[in-house]
Amino acid sequence: MTKPSVQTAPIVDQTQAILEQFDVESRYRKFLPKSPWAIVVSILAVSLSLFHLYTAAMGALPALQQRSIHLGVMLALAFILYPARKGGKLSWGDILLALAGIATALYIRWDYHALAQRVSHETPIDLMFAGLAVVLVLEAGRRITGKELSILALIFLAYAYFGPYMPGLLGHRGYSIRDILGYMYMTTEGLYGSAISVSATYIILFIIFGAFLERTGMGKFFNDLALGLAGSSAGGPAKVAVVASGLLGSINGSAVANVVTTGAFTIPLMKRIGYNAEFAGAVEAAASVGGQILPPVMGAAAFIMAETLGIPYATIAVSATIPALLYFFGVGVTVHFRAKKRGLLGVPKAELPNVKEVLLRGGHMFIPLFALIYMLLTGYTATKSAFWAIVLTIAVSYVRKDTRMTPKGFLEALESGTRNALGVAVACGVVGLIVGVASQTGFAIRLASTILILARGNMFLTLFLTMVASLILGMGIPSIPCYIITATMAAPALAELGVPILVSHMFVFYFGILANLTPPVALAAFAGAGLAGGNPNKTGLQAMKLALAGFIVPFMFVYSPALLLIGTTGLGAVMVAVSALVGVLALGAGVEGWLVTEATPLQRVLLIGSSLLLINPGTLTDIVGFGLVALVYFWQKFVANKKAALQL
Repeated sequence: MTKPSVQTAPIVDQTQAILEQFDVESRYRKFLPKSPWAIVVSILAVSLSLFHLYTAAMGALPALQQRSIHLGVMLALAFILYPARKGGKLSWGDILLALAGIATALYIRWDYHALAQRVSHETPIDLMFAGLAVVLVLEAGRRITGKELSILALIFLAYAYFGPYMPGLLGHRGYSIRDILGYMYMTTEGLYGSAISVSATYIILFIIFGAFLERTGMGKFFNDLALGLAGSSAGGPAKVAVVASGLLGSINGSAVANVVTTGAFTIPLMKRIGYNAEFAGAVEAAASVGGQILPPVMGAAAFIMAETLGIPYATIAVSATIPALLYFFGVGVTVHFRAKKRGLLGVPKAELPNVKEVLLRGGHMFIPLFALIYMLLTGYTATKSAFWAIVLTIAVSYVRKDTRMTPKGFLEALESGTRNALGVAVACGVVGLIVGVASQTGFAIRLASTILILARGNMFLTLFLTMVASLILGMGIPSIPCYIITATMAAPALAELGVPILVSHMFVFYFGILANLTPPVALAAFAGAGLAGGNPNKTGLQAMKLALAGFIVPFMFVYSPALLLIGTTGLGAVMVAVSALVGVLALGAGVEGWLVTEATPLQRVLLIGSSLLLINPGTLTDIVGFGLVALVYFWQKFVANKKAALQL
């Protein structure tokens, strides 16, 4: 594997620059090792990780205390690590803001029981700390995730105050600043509501788990395994990107970081065998975004969905499996047909890792993942499952020297876990303000009513408008807060039309995630373009084309909930899945213009038409759809055999 690694070296040097360009979370201050502030950051980060591991094992503190400690320490780290403007040095103002972040948590911890009794009867000191907490979260959000999310939160806070002046359905009685601040800070409905709850319980633990896996070399293991399995096939490096990015993306929960991590190795290989820069970047982006919808972890969204809906995690994960596989199958077949159409070969086997050697070297690190899945499916809570998976990762790492977790590696993993969770935690804090206002004012119900009025009760039009709302709400936002926002704002419209609650939440989640691929704010696609040296907008359009199945699959499972294994038998699920798989295959063939051989315009029309028929559930549509695919297949087979005979 020496030759590919040598060729990818130049692009590896670009990864931090690309991350900082397209992922605001990566623009943090770099302190010198062992400098006083580096030590402070390490102590805070390690302490918070240990706090969460302790509460996972022994039981969480009362909700307001657990969440305020989590957010308070994250705010302190945010102001120490992230400058107010690009390149700004650490100032006394940043230090005071960091101390203020800690103070907002200590105040709740110190006066917890009295605070619980004073809701709606806040003292001036209560309101001072409430106002401080809101301002700190908005500023930390601006520094870490960009100004867009904080501006959206400010708009919602203004909406809570100016309700009586809002037109039509958007109007409400309005709330005083005292009411708004008290609701946001002293209850578990606003700042310390469901968004920060999942950050302080599930998400932080799974990110710590990912950090421990990364320290054992799991990322390299995924890459090497995918290279060994698929690297030599037609368009092999692109298939490697699909597999490796999907696996890694499911665990790390950040599409942009995943693009840069795996793309540093896969993009140069794709370009080497003949894919252009835009397509190479698009493959990596589409696969990395898809990781967020891939069970078992789904970027931790599965656990939030389970918490929000009161549905067992196992049900969520199993229901999400077929749609996720359809998405990756769609990306995979498009990549394959593009390679066949352009005669692109894979990487020579001599340059690829040996699968057996890769498994012998790192296969034991699958044990914590399998154990995690087993625990989640057999009734363990997500918190306990993540805790024991971390413990097992440390234990299993000692099987081989090159994966062994040293004391230094242990501390680095703890620090890395908190630092990796920082952006999600702060974003969840900002989202808490948005969701809090939506809860306090009934905005979600009003938005749902508006969508239904515009759609005039038409199911397809309601789905389309909800899709647009989800794509807008999801622009530039990490997957976890993205789901919380879309589930709060957009999903109720579908529920009003009788769409099952799990189906409606999965629908908005898909489109919120796909916002990472849709211009003008296609962050994952832009990061892929940066690594590949391609045009960002062209890369975004190519990524949307690759992920076309992802834009259709949500409509499929609304009209046919059997795809989510809802209200169906085993045989019924298999039949629907097979029909959908063939439909996605036909869609990829029609879009790329290749099935057995290059397709004529008429054949492409037939293939795309058959895909739409197969996607629409029904016996008649399935029969016609299968028939059209078979027609094109045998037609192309006949032409290909005739050409081969003439060449002889």
